[in-house]
Amino acid sequence: MQLTGVLAILGAELALAAATSRTDVVPVKLGIQGLLENAKELRSLQKNHGVGIVTNPTGSLPNLINDVYVLQSENVTINSIFSPEQGLNGAQQAGSSSGGYIDPQSGVPVQTLYALTPQQMLASFRNQSVDTILFDLQDVGARFYTYVWTMAWIMEGIAGTNITLIVLDRPNPINGIDVEGPLLNMNYTSGVGLFPIPLQHGMTIGELALMFNDKFIPNHTRGRKAKVEVVWMEGWTRDMYYDDTGLPFILPSANLPTLDSVIVYPGTGLIEGTNISEGRGTTKPFQLLGAAWIDWHLAQAMQSENLPGTAWREAAFMPEFDKYANQTATGVELYITNRSIFNPLRTTIALLVNVRKLYPSKLEFIPDDFDVLSGSSYIRTAIEAGKNTNEIVTGWQEELRSFMQLRAKYLHY
Repeated sequence: MQLTGVLAILGAELALAAATSRTDVVPVKLGIQGLLENAKELRSLQKNHGVGIVTNPTGSLPNLINDVYVLQSENVTINSIFSPEQGLNGAQQAGSSSGGYIDPQSGVPVQTLYALTPQQMLASFRNQSVDTILFDLQDVGARFYTYVWTMAWIMEGIAGTNITLIVLDRPNPINGIDVEGPLLNMNYTSGVGLFPIPLQHGMTIGELALMFNDKFIPNHTRGRKAKVEVVWMEGWTRDMYYDDTGLPFILPSANLPTLDSVIVYPGTGLIEGTNISEGRGTTKPFQLLGAAWIDWHLAQAMQSENLPGTAWREAAFMPEFDKYANQTATGVELYITNRSIFNPLRTTIALLVNVRKLYPSKLEFIPDDFDVLSGSSYIRTAIEAGKNTNEIVTGWQEELRSFMQLRAKYLHY
């Protein structure tokens, strides 16, 4: 294809993306706002001296003030703050958290829940005399993001007890329509996946809570369910991306700094399970992808793929930490030109298929990581067997249809 033709296509896609962006944004009302505006619910919390909250910087109101301090200003006594992965202040890197200290602003003790078992979580709640747990974290819409599994383990821990979990719903930032990927094989359960849902689930955290409690939690608790309430949002519709909501974007973790990084994450997050850098240690994690042994041929191959909603450039980068730290890695930068037709998982599989073709002796999968992230050995073994992208994607469609039928029962919006 001539350069003028490429530019014409790219220009059309960029124009379409601009034309389909919302200009009439009405701010979505979050679950925490609904809670504060419900006089009966607020009075109940004000009288309760056993309130705990699971939160981090994403658990804030549209004015960017964290729930903890807003609730305290409304005379709600917070007994304990519980932090997920990355900690209460969001400063920790992946795989770590923080706790065991007093939050200096609120004066409330902070305990970490990350990497605890359900039984350990229950013990922590009881040690802190907590009988009501508010849960307010911004999920990112990808199965291997840990916040929803922290919620699931809380539910498993409190199942059959008098402790109540109140989930304060927030948007799925990458829309609530698109659903993609194979379901988790239960032989691959971990902290990045406990139940058979696809890599991109298209649900809000409140909807997931109801599905988990009804369909999956009883399988781990001898039939018992947790006491779960959801405070739903107002104004959110399934077609919305986060920048359609009128809400300020707060990075959900250190390596998801922008909405684009969140949009690509359900696909390029799998790169963590290979010897390719997923861009950690750079300013464009999950969009800069490369290795010391990759060259310009990959960018050329990805440009030739004509994957919907994407553009690619050859990129060289030097991560400050993680893979290839302080080395020059060469590869690609992934641009989203039209998110309405962009498919993060198909795009990532096409990338890995091309890397294997171009550098067959160099690409390495880390099965203990890749298979756990992808939820089974299927994607890895299919790529290693030389299957093309369409063959691989076709392989999970039947199980995905089964999930869509289950999912429909729990959609609130």
